[in-house]
Amino acid sequence: MDVDYIIVGIGIAGISFCEQLRANGKTVVVFDDASQQSSTVAGGLYNPVVLKRFTSVWKSTEQLNIALPLYANIEHRLNVKLDYKIPVYRKIASPEEQNDWFTASDKPLLSRYLSPKIIKNNNNAIDAPFGFGEVLETGRVDVKTMIEAYKTDLLKNKLLFETPFNYNDLQTQNETVNYQNINAKYIVFAEGSGIRQNPYFNNLPLNPAKGELLTIHAPDLKIDYVLKAGVFLIPLGDNLYNVGATYEWKDLSHDTTKKAKETLLGKLKKLIKCSFDVVDQVAGIRPTVKDRRPLVGKHQEHKNLFVLNGLGTRGVMIGPYVAKQLYNFIENKEPLEKEIDINRFKS
Repeated sequence: MDVDYIIVGIGIAGISFCEQLRANGKTVVVFDDASQQSSTVAGGLYNPVVLKRFTSVWKSTEQLNIALPLYANIEHRLNVKLDYKIPVYRKIASPEEQNDWFTASDKPLLSRYLSPKIIKNNNNAIDAPFGFGEVLETGRVDVKTMIEAYKTDLLKNKLLFETPFNYNDLQTQNETVNYQNINAKYIVFAEGSGIRQNPYFNNLPLNPAKGELLTIHAPDLKIDYVLKAGVFLIPLGDNLYNVGATYEWKDLSHDTTKKAKETLLGKLKKLIKCSFDVVDQVAGIRPTVKDRRPLVGKHQEHKNLFVLNGLGTRGVMIGPYVAKQLYNFIENKEPLEKEIDINRFKS
């Protein structure tokens, strides 16, 4: 079997790169054994503002300009609903924070995305005496639905192998790579935290961070916006809300924990005053990097091996952006931005 590309991993990074290949008429096969769950537990928010510090996300406009059309194309082709336009409200904690919000909303990089008005809280179920700041041009991508639909489509076309990738079976040559009975020009590893077992790229400084997420049923909450205040609350419909997320650097299992649940519930109870029931809890391992930039680039010795990883907590925004950069780097010999190139970690 001859193809242009082998991709290992079909989370946000793998799908984003697959879409670049599809748009440019390249052939591909994908290996994914569902061992990495960071994408499936992602909140899926795209939000161009760092709400803790009221600063702009790196390359936010450029990222959104690539990401949103990509998700629209997947929606149309696979006949699924993925992109839900929804505002993000940041709870304002004090009069001083109100002033900070007004100052930030007047800055050139932020004025497009921060409403200059403070929204008064009229919801008795929420404790927010100083109101909310509204972030514009935000939304939620249903990542779980996207991955399920994408895998189904790949399986239908016999392009997905749901088996672990055996690195010992990979053979590299000058112009091609060979894996079992597949010959390809290139292979792209988009494995998330699974990169730690990858002998070709396990030297990269990926810092896996476990994240846990709750789903609650809260009939009296009645909000149609994402609420950010210590935790985020994302409405899912039918009075269901995602509550997240935690960060854990030592326990990197996929098991949910009582500690994370109690942490999230403690923050949630400071935010809302209505009753609710916890109906689900999930855990996944995020592929984060110390400088908060993705890991993109080529292996130093094996010139047909590439990596696309380290999307962190903003994968739905940054994934399509860096996937396009990697495609242009491989096919069009365009240089990678220094901020994402793995060569920045050369000693």
